[in-house]
Amino acid sequence: MKIIRNIPAAVKVLGDVVHYNKYKSLIDNAKASGDAEEERRLILEATSTFGPKIMEQFGCDLHVHGEENIPEKGPVVIMLNHQSYADIPVMFAVFRKFQFGFVAKEYLAKAPVLGQWMPRIRSVFIKNDDPREALNAISQGVEYIKDGYSLAICPEGTRSKGPTVGPFMKGAIKLATKPGVPIVPVALNGTYHMLEETGVVRPARVDVKIYPAIPTAGITRKEEKTLGDEIETMIRSGVAELHALQSK
Repeated sequence: MKIIRNIPAAVKVLGDVVHYNKYKSLIDNAKASGDAEEERRLILEATSTFGPKIMEQFGCDLHVHGEENIPEKGPVVIMLNHQSYADIPVMFAVFRKFQFGFVAKEYLAKAPVLGQWMPRIRSVFIKNDDPREALNAISQGVEYIKDGYSLAICPEGTRSKGPTVGPFMKGAIKLATKPGVPIVPVALNGTYHMLEETGVVRPARVDVKIYPAIPTAGITRKEEKTLGDEIETMIRSGVAELHALQSK
């Protein structure tokens, strides 16, 4: 029954994908020619139009707090909590100044639509149950960042499907500290209402809080551990704040 009730939403998404498929060859050609700047520009153009369109069609009431903290350019690492599959288009709707991909679970590589687009926008797939492969994925992400591409990572490693934030993977911060790029912490709340709460796509209020970017260049190992804990505390506090705001 839920599959049938989600058909209208699926049709909308597929319609948008067909519209944005025009970027496929353009992005692939830029990548093949080694024109990284043009590749990033095209990825940004595709994602920053796709994200807001999806949010509009699904009736997402998006509220952004701290928009002035979004850096003008990358590369950066965006660290956020993970409530829902809807987090992806929400982030594309919020961050529209520079290209970024995601560090995502490997199964998304086989998902319809997303499986094609995630690698194209310079995303990295990771096996959470395989520490060696996880390290290889982080290493690949570090190389992308060194080449000027930004990445978003959800240190929880899985969807919380609610306002409770799960434990953070300690190695996630290395994605930023190894190449020495800034981290932009982000707390979001409400995306689970859009799908995970009932299994049916529906309108919902979503709040996103963006914290000032934190530099990591030259950071020591001791400082790295402390910073990782501070960012986790920051995001947890932000999610609780946003949840309380929505509960009023």
